[in-house]
Amino acid sequence: MAVGQAYFYLMSQAPPLLLFENTAGQLLADPAGFLRADWGPRSRTPADTRALLHGILRELQRRGWGRVLVNQVEMLPFSGPEQRWIAQEWLPQAVASGYRHGAVVISPNVLVRLSSAFVASHAQGLPLVYRSFENEDLALRWLLRQPASALG
Repeated sequence: MAVGQAYFYLMSQAPPLLLFENTAGQLLADPAGFLRADWGPRSRTPADTRALLHGILRELQRRGWGRVLVNQVEMLPFSGPEQRWIAQEWLPQAVASGYRHGAVVISPNVLVRLSSAFVASHAQGLPLVYRSFENEDLALRWLLRQPASALG
C-alpha cells in the first residue's frame, strides 16, 4: 500500500473515536482496527502518563486488538521514573493484553528520542514488533499491513 493509499484508506473511514484524554494526551480507537495514542505538548505528572497507558491496556483487552499507533511528535521526554515504569511494568502488561505491533511517530526532540529508545530497548525478548517512523503516513502504511489482533 503506497503512502497516499494509506492516507486515503484512513480518510475514507469514519473518524477515530476519542476514548480518553488528559494532560498527557489522547487515546483514540481507529475504525481501521488499531488504537492511537497522541502524546501532547504539555507538562504531565507520572499519574497522567499512567492513566493514558492504562487506557491502552484496557482497550487492547476490550477490543482484542494488537496494533497501536503512537504519535510522540509533540511529547515532552519521559522522566527516569516514567521510563522505568513503562519498560519494566507497563510494557510486559501491554504484551499480555495483546499488544503486538507498535508504530511510533518519533519526535524531532533528541531527549524524547532518547527516553523512547530506553523503553524500546526493553521490548527485546517480548513478542512485540516496535518500529519508529519520521512521519505518520509511513507509520500508518506499516501498521495497516500488520495483523489487527494478537491472534493473527
